[in-house]
Amino acid sequence: MSVVTVGWHSASYMSSGPTGSAVTPYGRKNPFPAPIKRRWSLSRPGSGKDTRHLEIDLAGSGLEYSVGDSLGVFARNPLSLVDGLIAALGMDASSPVAGPQGQGMTLREALERVYTINRASRKILAGLLERLPAGEGGERARLEGLIASDPSVAEFLYERDYIDLLREFPSVRFESPEAFLKMLSPIQPRLYSIASSPAAHPGEVHLCVAVVRYETLGRARIGMASGFLGEVAQVGVCEVPVFVQESPKFFLPSEGGRDIIMVGPGTGIAPFRAFLEQRAADGAGGRNWLFFGDQHRATDFLYEEDLTRFQKSGILTRLDLAFSRDQAEKVYVQHRMLEQGAELWKWIQGGAYFYVCGDARRMAKDVHQALIQVAREHGGLAPEAATAYVEETLMKGERRYLRDVY
Repeated sequence: MSVVTVGWHSASYMSSGPTGSAVTPYGRKNPFPAPIKRRWSLSRPGSGKDTRHLEIDLAGSGLEYSVGDSLGVFARNPLSLVDGLIAALGMDASSPVAGPQGQGMTLREALERVYTINRASRKILAGLLERLPAGEGGERARLEGLIASDPSVAEFLYERDYIDLLREFPSVRFESPEAFLKMLSPIQPRLYSIASSPAAHPGEVHLCVAVVRYETLGRARIGMASGFLGEVAQVGVCEVPVFVQESPKFFLPSEGGRDIIMVGPGTGIAPFRAFLEQRAADGAGGRNWLFFGDQHRATDFLYEEDLTRFQKSGILTRLDLAFSRDQAEKVYVQHRMLEQGAELWKWIQGGAYFYVCGDARRMAKDVHQALIQVAREHGGLAPEAATAYVEETLMKGERRYLRDVY
């Protein structure tokens, strides 16, 4: 995720010259208010996940992208959360406040569009302590104990938002809306790997979004960006502030005859749908091999229709699937890689590019180790040499091992 210093607000649309002609291009500091053209669920009934496909209209924006790039999205907080926070504060939603750039707006608008409120930040704790009346010894002792213990603070804040804190420390009262807003952080954009090729979908950009849902402290929660894209933003309304983030380190080979190997479980499939569309549009002669996985084939086979079509047309040469919960022993994409290790090594030795997209904490690390194991077992390399080949030769020297992980 990238960081910006100011939150998005409707006043930050493209500026115009004296005659009304646009003079400032749309981008990170001036996102384009795009409409969602279409949105549907990729998860089938019975799935434990909620993954959506979105098609966003870029017409009139001047925004252009290449496969491998990401789309930056400034999310908006759901009004139910905004109004719940205003009620917990005991304030008037229509109170006038100044935004980060001095722009005028109401408290409700600021909490909806400018500030992050779905997770509480550390700096709120000092603000709460400062406003606790002297006679509230129990609340003060608990708050002071939290502030003094870094591990406790991190765990405490992880599952709480500002409504939770105001309920847990009911004696706290902020003297003004501005005093509370100073405790908050501006909304930061969320980057999503683009799931479409501009050659296949001119004027559009597609996303594959897993809507985050969870429950803590007796309240149902939703991810800020995924919830905004999956539920809050209305289809057909120009209300999704977007910009294109170029990804110079995640790209297709310049030579269309090169083979490519793609590993993208779950929503990590997004850029590889784009890659396949682009390779088809380019008439690229190289072979394309995809490793995809999720929980259950019957409910979580994302883009099954597209992948089947790519297979029938010959664009997708090989498809190896790993549905982890469809058998007693869990099977993941790295296991499929090891099963096909001999052929995988042949492709790599033949000049194939190797791509990984998705979870950085576990999946990408497991895939990385599996690739090193393939080099050892099928390349006959010693452990140190196999690691050096993958991490130095493929990743750095030849730049044939590319990752888009998060």
